[in-house]
Amino acid sequence: MEPLLDVQELAEYLGVPVRTIYDWRQTGHGPRGFRVGRHLKFAVSDVAAWVEAQRNATADRRDRSAG
Repeated sequence: MEPLLDVQELAEYLGVPVRTIYDWRQTGHGPRGFRVGRHLKFAVSDVAAWVEAQRNATADRRDRSAG
């Protein structure tokens, strides 16, 4: 089974406040999360995919502005 992160662990990993994780969830941003009972969890692979997408989006914006 794949490791799961809770909100606090995800916030620490990304270097953002816990509130930001909840805000992203409400607005449809941030990595995909799911509930396990009353707890919000994030699969490590979903977090990695989201981080990679953010990295690619940043590179795309930078390339467009430089060209």
